[in-house]
Amino acid sequence: MTLTINSTLTLTNSVNMPIFGLGTYLLTGNPGQKAIEFALKIGYRLIDTATLYNNEKIVGNALRNSKISRDEVFITSKVWNSDQGYSHTIKAFNKSLSNLGVDYMDLYLIHWPVKGKWVETWHALEELYNKEKIRAIGVSNFYIPYLKELFQVASINPMVNQIEFHPFLYKKDVLKYCQEKGIVLESYAPLTHGYKINDIKSTQFLQMMEKYNKSAAQLMLRWNIQHGNVIIPKSIKPTHIRENADIFDFSISVDDIQFLDSINEDFHSDWDPSD
Repeated sequence: MTLTINSTLTLTNSVNMPIFGLGTYLLTGNPGQKAIEFALKIGYRLIDTATLYNNEKIVGNALRNSKISRDEVFITSKVWNSDQGYSHTIKAFNKSLSNLGVDYMDLYLIHWPVKGKWVETWHALEELYNKEKIRAIGVSNFYIPYLKELFQVASINPMVNQIEFHPFLYKKDVLKYCQEKGIVLESYAPLTHGYKINDIKSTQFLQMMEKYNKSAAQLMLRWNIQHGNVIIPKSIKPTHIRENADIFDFSISVDDIQFLDSINEDFHSDWDPSD
């Protein structure tokens, strides 16, 4: 099957989730809103935000300005650590809905597993899901130990796990576990927040860029897609937003995928969930 920017993955509850979207961390103010509007204009249909990012209002503004039907855009947000716990999560979720100016969320995630609180937070997500306020629920920054614990306490299993995932942080064990459990792995910081993009000196990597006539960023994004993941690269620049989406006209060979798998350095450009 040929993948496109409009391709989706089917979650365990039959909801279709776009495989490609825009991360919005640090996108704020008018420049951030314009970036989101541009992404929507050129075909992005998944927008990822969070309470922590303090930009849910501009995501909502961009959606309304786009004139795209609400049901065509998949909106994700996350409950932040200080808002966790059962009642606090319900309150935080309703505030997010208000900020976004929508009456339901497509996906809502626990941003981090806060000890002593995340189980109550999950039960709040289950209630919101059962009340049809959320189309799908999941977690973020959950490695295998927390996922195993979640399966023991959950009435509804997580549909998505959002973690940092790229060739320099190839969490093969987490990917395999998620696939076995029917959890879609969603990759944030798939370009390492830029830390590794300009530091690629591998001759083989440079040869791949020439072979496919693609940038290092495009190769890293395509690698993620071919592992069966959802990806949400972030940029405020229209040229980069367009370039990041230009990954559906080629496919990386099995041998080259294996090479990209092999460059893992366990490099976290964000916080390490295991710490």
